[in-house]
Amino acid sequence: MNETPFSRDSYLPVLEGTAGALLDGRGRISGWTPEAVALLGRSAADVVGLSARALLADPAAWPALVAAYARGARGGETVLRTGEGEHAPVVFQAFDLADMGQVDGTAGVGAGAGCLVLAAPAEEAVSWHQDQAFIRELFLQDRVGLAVFDSELRLLRTNTHLLPYTGVPSDLRGRRLSDFLWPGDAKAVEEKLRQVLATGRPLIRAVEFLRTIEDPGGGVVIAISAFRLQAPDGQALGVTALFTDVTELHRSSERLALLHRATASVGGSLSVRDTGRELAAALVPGLGDLAVVEIAEAVSLGEEPVPDREGRLLLRRTAVAGLSAAGDSPAASDVGLVAVDDGDVPGVGGHPMTMTASLRARGMVLGRVSVGRNSDRGAYETADRDLLREIADRAALALDNARRFTRERRAAVGLQRSMLPPTQMETAAATTSGAYLPADTTRGVGGDWFDVIPLSSARVALVVGDVVGHGLAATATMGRLRTAVRTLADLELEPDELLTHLDDLVAQLLAEPEETDLDEEGEERTDGGDPDDDLDDGWHIGIPSSPTGATCVYAIYDPVSLRCTVASAGHPPPAVADPEGHVSYLPVDPGPPLGVGGLPFEATEVEVAPGSVLALYSDGLIEGRDGDMDAGMNELAGHLTRPGALAGPLRELGRAIVAGRPAYGLGDDVTLLLARTRAVPAEDATSWRIEADPAAVGTVREAATTRLREWGLEELVFTTELVLSELVTNAIRYAGGPIDVRLIRAGRLICEVSDPSATHPRMRRARLTDEGGRGLYLVAQLTTRWGSRYSRRGKTIWAEQEFPPPTD
Repeated sequence: MNETPFSRDSYLPVLEGTAGALLDGRGRISGWTPEAVALLGRSAADVVGLSARALLADPAAWPALVAAYARGARGGETVLRTGEGEHAPVVFQAFDLADMGQVDGTAGVGAGAGCLVLAAPAEEAVSWHQDQAFIRELFLQDRVGLAVFDSELRLLRTNTHLLPYTGVPSDLRGRRLSDFLWPGDAKAVEEKLRQVLATGRPLIRAVEFLRTIEDPGGGVVIAISAFRLQAPDGQALGVTALFTDVTELHRSSERLALLHRATASVGGSLSVRDTGRELAAALVPGLGDLAVVEIAEAVSLGEEPVPDREGRLLLRRTAVAGLSAAGDSPAASDVGLVAVDDGDVPGVGGHPMTMTASLRARGMVLGRVSVGRNSDRGAYETADRDLLREIADRAALALDNARRFTRERRAAVGLQRSMLPPTQMETAAATTSGAYLPADTTRGVGGDWFDVIPLSSARVALVVGDVVGHGLAATATMGRLRTAVRTLADLELEPDELLTHLDDLVAQLLAEPEETDLDEEGEERTDGGDPDDDLDDGWHIGIPSSPTGATCVYAIYDPVSLRCTVASAGHPPPAVADPEGHVSYLPVDPGPPLGVGGLPFEATEVEVAPGSVLALYSDGLIEGRDGDMDAGMNELAGHLTRPGALAGPLRELGRAIVAGRPAYGLGDDVTLLLARTRAVPAEDATSWRIEADPAAVGTVREAATTRLREWGLEELVFTTELVLSELVTNAIRYAGGPIDVRLIRAGRLICEVSDPSATHPRMRRARLTDEGGRGLYLVAQLTTRWGSRYSRRGKTIWAEQEFPPPTD
């Protein structure tokens, strides 16, 4: 290290362990401190009396040091030699003990009393000077507030920009924070500083909101870091704290968090109304004291809003959150024509500062959102307006998704309801009432259905089914299955046989390939087009997905025999409440769901007392949120056993049962079909058994004529005799005996002829030269309707006639 000439200024700091040597007027060492021994490794006995020149690593540098000293320089850098011969760079400082005499360039320093020389390792001195420069510059900078507190938290030293805000005194020495900060804010900061003072644990970027006493309406967000100052013996001397203004960073973070919260809130619902409410709630209090969301009327109906000739839309105030300046909120559901744009509008609800943004998606204005706040929160900034527009854009996309879902759901529900029978029906066998609640789910409504099918001989078929899945695909499949059930029911099949045929049909549907997605010209799409494009155009070719199966329960009730035959394809069993109020579930052995194939279905036959109530339902009625169907079945039984429940109208009973389900959030469709059974009185049904003897035809005619006159149906005697003659004659000729003949008076006159043959009768048009073949044709012309059904004993041919109109 090269020697540095003396400096006239103080150069050496007073550091712990600084070495000292006393030189006489001739530059000889007359005193040697223990620190000097530690620095050079040479004892006082070795050096006292020697010239200071002997301590230099390069003795030739001595004349230059003496000359500099003579010019008044008192400090500098040099290199000394240790006792082991190693070099020791040092920084030194000389202090005169008396006035100096003439300088002797070779013998000593001067003729006076001498000087005291202090020296320290150069590395430590440089570090000390760097520390000093750092502290000096730290207190001079104006980007970070710096303060030194004593142990009583009084300010000792600050930079000039500690808190450059209104209400902060220019001279803070000796003051406490509570002298100029809002009491609560000052207390929060001082509590943290006391913890640092007591524990010694540094405080790292603790964020506090600070306001001054003079300007409490303002305020800034400050990040505070602090560490304890302590003496070498560990005694706490005070605290140094750094104050950083992070107001803008904090506001940016709050805006970003608000954007994320608002996006998550509005994206969680497919309800137009709920989306508006979530948007309003997300904006208060983050962006204002009041938020108002207005949505076009057409959007709530799932339609695209179209402005009028003057560019105005009919908006409905859908959601309001927060309070107005007067302490009240504007009423929701107000409707009005407004011109919607992206600009700011005058205050809403009395707020002096308001901003508004349009809810715009895919080129359509769906509504608008407005926020406002009181003047004590300050005016809106450009960043606030940008944030509102960003939130409005994201909310508009969610709102448009909800609009399109609403349109599809309305279409699916409308399609499904159009496929269901009337909710109230009256037949000779039963009075029925149906109820249907569509699912409130993002996947759309399900494929539930119920049906009431009048059958021959005053019987009635009761059906409830459930297609797996949701949406238009399930609805369309439901329509196909309901049509298939009605067609199969018209063939007078037993319940188990009908489900077998229906199972084959569902298996065929499952085997069908999915339909190719086509464009508007009917060409197969090759561009992977967005299916939303079809929704935008208001139509879509084909069903988007195939069904995955279904369940069904099919029951036939006979009011003459009072027997009910039931078969199930993976469906919950029907419940029956007798007139005494006892409820039980029919012991149905459920077969596999439709579409599985390969397994049989079994029919269960039970006797049902007149006046009983049969309840057929889908699993959505009994399946709770925890999936416990037993609890749901017990709840249904409880509704049916409630005092007076069976005495009132079935429609009211159905409403009471369905009302137990939640109004929103249904995970599956709820379907319920109630049927109050009736009985055909014994005097309104008569039967005869005859052998296959042509002479028995006359006997049947006479017996039937007698019974019709007893019933007051003389006008039907002629046609009934003719019908029975043709049917009984055909049975005798082609089937053999025994033959059963039955007449039933149940809203109409029903004639039945049963024989042991399984041959299906076929009506044909006889030629002019044919002697026979006209029997069934005559029956068809003389009766309202006719048909045949198979049974385990053979077949039954039946014909119905309407009662003659009453005479005045």
